[in-house]
Amino acid sequence: MNCTPNSRSKPSVLNNLSPDLLVALIVFLAIFVQAATGFGLALVSMPLLTAVIGLPAAAPMMAIVGMLAEFVILIRFREAVNVRAVSRLVIAALAGTPVGLYLLGVIDPVVGARLLGAMVAGYALYALLSPRLPALTRPAWAWTFGFVAGVIGGIYNTSGPPVIIYGSCRRWPPAEFKGNLQGFFLPAGIMVLAGHILKGNVTAVVWHNVWVAMPAMVVGLVVGFLLDGRIPAAIFRKMVLLLLVLIGLNLMIA
Repeated sequence: MNCTPNSRSKPSVLNNLSPDLLVALIVFLAIFVQAATGFGLALVSMPLLTAVIGLPAAAPMMAIVGMLAEFVILIRFREAVNVRAVSRLVIAALAGTPVGLYLLGVIDPVVGARLLGAMVAGYALYALLSPRLPALTRPAWAWTFGFVAGVIGGIYNTSGPPVIIYGSCRRWPPAEFKGNLQGFFLPAGIMVLAGHILKGNVTAVVWHNVWVAMPAMVVGLVVGFLLDGRIPAAIFRKMVLLLLVLIGLNLMIA
């Protein structure tokens, strides 16, 4: 499970940059996207960090960084959170997270990275095509989507896609949608981080990367909040999704 700095593999186009600088740049980009749009933190960061420091190190690292960032973002959007709508998702994710953490410990890192790439690219394509999904009139569906989100969060720290699809099917209004995502991500992230700590996944290498990422996280939050609402939302969203498709495909074939 441990990943040492010397074992980091870097994307060929970025071979001239140090791993620490790559980690900082990736975290800045991911935090900026999350602060500006309400989604994308793990979807952007995990495929790129997996290519730089490996999945076993990237998952617990982003659990720590993501939890801190989500706490700040949730404060900003707290008035839009529908606690009742989010509570079922969070409870179901609590059951799914240990399953994902177990799978993280047994899955081959190369296979895991390629599956992550496929999931990220697949979700981005789905979001770009914007299919009209059927409405889910029964909130009980939250148990299924929340459990799946917990499993994926335990493996890849990317619990967002199932919750985003669920919110679309429940026809959450835009403001509530963004608020509910943050209301789910913070407790889900705390559960994932607790699991990583209990399993001993938070190593010295992970902490090194966390400290490297801290300044980038702060700058990303500030820039994201400043530009929130100033960038045409539809254009920015498409740019992010196209980037995710490329990132996912690259991770699949790397």
